[in-house]
Amino acid sequence: MKVEARPGVGLTHLRTSAESFLSILLSIIFVLPSSGITLPATAAAGPAREDGHGSAVPLHKDKKVKQDAALKGLPITELSADEAILHALNRLAYGPRPGDVERVRQMGLAKWIDQQLNPNAIDDRGVEARLEQFPTLRMSTAKLLGEYPQPKQQEKQAAAKEARMEQRRANGAAATITKDISDKSAQPPQQQTAGGESAEGTKDDANAASPMKQEASAEMNVATRGAGKRDLLGGGDPNAVPRAIADDSKRPQRVVEELAMAKVARAIYSERQLQQVMNDFWFNHFNVFAGKGEDRWFLTAYERDVIQPHALGKFKDLLTATAKSPAMLFYLDNFLSADPRAAERIAAQQASRQRRRGGFGRPWPPRAPQQQQAKKNVRGLNENYGRELMELHTLGVDGGYTQKDVTEVARCFTGWTIDKPREYADFKFDERLHDPDPKLVLGKKIHAGGMKDGEQVIELLARHPSTAKFISTKLARRLVSDTPPQSLVQRMAQAFQSSDGDIRAVLKAMIYSPEFWSRAAYRAKIKTPFELVVSTARALGTDVDTPMPLVQWTGRIGEPLYQC
Repeated sequence: MKVEARPGVGLTHLRTSAESFLSILLSIIFVLPSSGITLPATAAAGPAREDGHGSAVPLHKDKKVKQDAALKGLPITELSADEAILHALNRLAYGPRPGDVERVRQMGLAKWIDQQLNPNAIDDRGVEARLEQFPTLRMSTAKLLGEYPQPKQQEKQAAAKEARMEQRRANGAAATITKDISDKSAQPPQQQTAGGESAEGTKDDANAASPMKQEASAEMNVATRGAGKRDLLGGGDPNAVPRAIADDSKRPQRVVEELAMAKVARAIYSERQLQQVMNDFWFNHFNVFAGKGEDRWFLTAYERDVIQPHALGKFKDLLTATAKSPAMLFYLDNFLSADPRAAERIAAQQASRQRRRGGFGRPWPPRAPQQQQAKKNVRGLNENYGRELMELHTLGVDGGYTQKDVTEVARCFTGWTIDKPREYADFKFDERLHDPDPKLVLGKKIHAGGMKDGEQVIELLARHPSTAKFISTKLARRLVSDTPPQSLVQRMAQAFQSSDGDIRAVLKAMIYSPEFWSRAAYRAKIKTPFELVVSTARALGTDVDTPMPLVQWTGRIGEPLYQC
């Protein structure tokens, strides 16, 4: 209807039309909803606009926004494409490098994640070339112990070398004297010097000493070759041995330094970023301190042969490898753990063998004095590994175990020790030190016998529901937020149990959960000193020729690598 105002009068005149009638009808419907009049289908659809031909077109305010093609296949609804890619690069990698966001956008975030979950298919020759400057990474424990000895061992080696040099000097002097005697008996007397020796004899002595001096000088040059030249990394003589691998740096601390520099280099330059993140996670989970005794020589094999190959595999395999690692056995003193009655059994067995060898008419061998016997019987049960295995490696502090379980687990692992820890340090099971009696762990009887007792405990703990929850919680705290949603943890724990502890499957369950991509999880984590340093280097796109300054800065701001 149309309202017209008459001049000077406060009345209105109504002009009816089809449009005005429809307006009156709609007004009555909204004012009197109980009138029983139903809305037309077009009106019930919501607000409308005209399409230019007089037809009403509904407006959909809650229309679903089409997902960005780069996020296809992922449950991402709260983050934009760029935010989601940054989130992935900060959680599943050590931050973006220049151009990484666009590269991941082009290939698709789901495809990049799939590649990271299968690192062996990624070409990583670039970082491998950078690691060539660290020779200790490829050495066996035996070689590290031999080439990077303790200071006391270095002193012994120097003393032995000096003794050999002295012997060679003595042999040279004896040969010279013999030669002089034979020459004097064959030739007429020569003019004597003031000291009573012939001039020719003095000349011979000088000539005899010269080769030895040259030989000693040559050995010294071999030992210090390249030490006086400038570092190759600083632009010195290209034929000189780099100071990083020169003989003058062959001290035990060098082994740990190269491990730390390699860790930084991998984090910055490796294309297998999730692999590096998980290497760091599992090394912290199964932590070994480099500052404890021989562990500085054992760490290289520990990280290379135990942590890295199993970081995305089965948790049980990783747990077994750490339990048998000389680094872990030494760090938690399990290599010293023995059945308290083992010494008595060994003594009895030795006495029995001696009696059988003695025969009739032969004197019995003398017994060891009581004091010496007491000194030998110093090894006993050590519970360090048993406690840490349940509290920190598997069940968690609230996992339902008791002190009695700790003792029983320690009994199961008696005899798990190290063979020749100062020579080559290999895992060894010593049946003589093992407790042969039945044990009871978490209500389950353990009596498989020998080394199988410990393996049965590993099987029990790796498949326990508390382990699934504990590991899932730690992973979610590391990769999602400090207080991860319980729904996410439960989903990850279910994946852990259904896949028999497949770490890759647990990560996939986490990544393909909407909680991982929530707005609450975005930028919810604070970086550790190590993460801060390496992510800064990645963001700058800089070329780090020697990582040692970055290793030192990481330590200065609170995270000394391999030493905390």
